[in-house]
Amino acid sequence: MPEHAEFRDLYLSEIGIHRPFPADRTDPSEQITNEIKPEGAAVAPSPVSSQPGPPSLPATSTADTAVDGNRLDDIAIQASSCVACRLSEQRTKVVFGVGNPEADIVFIGEAPGRDEDLKGEPFVGRAGKLLDRMLGALGMDRSGVYIMNTVKCRPPNNRDPRPDEVEACSRWFDAQLRELSPKIICLLGRVSAQTVLETDQSLSVLRRNWHDYHGIPVQVMYHPAYLLRSPQQKRHAWSDLCELKRRYEALLP
Repeated sequence: MPEHAEFRDLYLSEIGIHRPFPADRTDPSEQITNEIKPEGAAVAPSPVSSQPGPPSLPATSTADTAVDGNRLDDIAIQASSCVACRLSEQRTKVVFGVGNPEADIVFIGEAPGRDEDLKGEPFVGRAGKLLDRMLGALGMDRSGVYIMNTVKCRPPNNRDPRPDEVEACSRWFDAQLRELSPKIICLLGRVSAQTVLETDQSLSVLRRNWHDYHGIPVQVMYHPAYLLRSPQQKRHAWSDLCELKRRYEALLP
């Protein structure tokens, strides 16, 4: 794997910034203001006014099949044989999650795509490669974060997950997130944000502020797949990444 600086420079070159991000800058807000944010651009997310309390995630759902135990590996094994909704009928593999189970930051997408369904790992296609470069731009990689989706099986033709499918998968999602207990959650894309935050607000509105999920600060970001279709938005995504780094560093001792 290339060094983080190479990931960073590659991502910055994609959005038209060729001077490397300063490695010793602890607050990237100046970088956002002076180099990235064009005149009239959307405002980067602002931190919530008060420090969040300790996470208090919802109890695991028992609507269909109870989740036994709390270890992440045990939950993944149980989820691998789930047939609670129609998505199980055509899947190749259950896509549970990947990364560090003790990670401070969890990234959540909406659902697996074709590549993810074949490999059984989230974000491994073109969007996953872009996410790797985005993480690398911050000096992170998959080994230091955790990546998952709101549902664990691929919807046909990559359509949005339906409410009954999200509900059927919620027991795995809740148990997984409860076991992870991260310091920050990043929701990637409109569907993930609307599902987890239980809102119908647009992505453009949700990106403007930090949110709260049972005591955990939540940032809403563009989905990497959207950035591939709309590369002009990568500048705003860089602003979001810098805000994520600023908030994360503020939470560290």
